Amino acid sequence: MNRKKALLILSLALLLALASARAPLAQSNQLKIYWIDTEGGAATLIVTPTGQSLLADSGNPGNEDRDAKRIFEAAQNAGLKKIDFLLTTHFHGDHVGGAPALSKLIPIEKFLDHGDSIETADPRGAQLWDAYKTVSAGKRTILKPGDTIPLRGVEITVITSDGELIAATSAGGQNQWCKDAVRKDADKTENGRSLGFLLKFGKFTFLDLGDLTWDKEMMLACPMNRVGRVTLFQATHHGFHNDSSGAPAFVWAIQPQIVVVNNGATKGLGASAYEIMSKIPGVEAIWQSHLSVRNDAAHNTSEAMIANLEQTPAECKGRWLEASISKDGKITLKNSRNNFSKTYNAR
Repeated sequence: MNRKKALLILSLALLLALASARAPLAQSNQLKIYWIDTEGGAATLIVTPTGQSLLADSGNPGNEDRDAKRIFEAAQNAGLKKIDFLLTTHFHGDHVGGAPALSKLIPIEKFLDHGDSIETADPRGAQLWDAYKTVSAGKRTILKPGDTIPLRGVEITVITSDGELIAATSAGGQNQWCKDAVRKDADKTENGRSLGFLLKFGKFTFLDLGDLTWDKEMMLACPMNRVGRVTLFQATHHGFHNDSSGAPAFVWAIQPQIVVVNNGATKGLGASAYEIMSKIPGVEAIWQSHLSVRNDAAHNTSEAMIANLEQTPAECKGRWLEASISKDGKITLKNSRNNFSKTYNAR
């Protein structure tokens, strides 16, 4: 072999090694989900086995872009160079506020939402809406119930959007918890218009309904369960905030094996909410973004499964929860604070 040919082979080998080193960590046979701490806001990062990504909500604005920086850190950890889809469940500050700052840290290809904000009469709501319109200009898609999101390797169906729900079917069956269930007045804020979705990956299913409210949950649940059973449920409204979400007739009907709560130290997950979750038939685990400092030990999950124990945002390190899911239904949840992990099998 002559010197020129040897150098060419060596150069090709180096290029292949560099390409391999730079390949996204998300290129695997597993689905990844990160629940990023936004201090009682929401930011759920989904990375498919093919390396595509969907971020559901972008946390709060301000605080020196704290939430956007935390999302970017998780995206880097996942090996992402861009966010393929940013789905905003609704236009409250703790769900959409971080989008402008995040777009300066990492490219966002497409923006998904339920349609225009209904809270622009309020100056704060108008400011959030204007900022979102600016950053999403030319890249925005409005989704309706029944629509699908083209993320390769998984199936994602829109369940709720702009106050409308997916059509009733017999898939979930008659709901035994509807009889004598408590009803509440219709919500007239952005919460009730939350864009919610159901993700399927092999035997695994994941439900995220944003801050959907009690009245809409009851419509999903009664008289027929429109969703069916799910493997993992991101508790609505940061853990049934102020009991305005978390209708037992809905929560018990979908029967999640695992519940993840994106609560804050003093936001969401009251004692009554924890009671509802703990009584889900067949529930195997509750994981929390934060210790709920208002609750006693009996109304918080095991400390090993809580990502952040600090009592104030100023003290908090912003640790996340991470799920790794195989197509055969094996689910491993990990706490980035202490590296504690536990594995479950989808039923």
